[in-house]
Amino acid sequence: MGKKPNPNAVPLSAPVKIDGQEVTEITLRKPKAGEMRGLKLSNILQMDVAEMSKLLPRISAPPLDGTQVADLPADDFTALATKALTFFVAKGQMEAVVASL
Repeated sequence: MGKKPNPNAVPLSAPVKIDGQEVTEITLRKPKAGEMRGLKLSNILQMDVAEMSKLLPRISAPPLDGTQVADLPADDFTALATKALTFFVAKGQMEAVVASL
């Protein structure tokens, strides 16, 4: 039996160098309340670039720093921000939104 893919892993279109190694995938984890300190939840829910740029380094593995987040191509940043947004919506709510599309 093969290993199940991690649903929180986001493949990158362009590798990022972290600690001297090229990384082609970033895994995000659900943030804890303390990790959101100083952030505006309404801005996160609107996928505000500045707010997401603060949140992503706090919940990424391997950890991205602020400069690396700022240097991401737009499609990679959007993919990471979209994945992060899923942590703020209950599964039933997300299914209802997808069903209505």
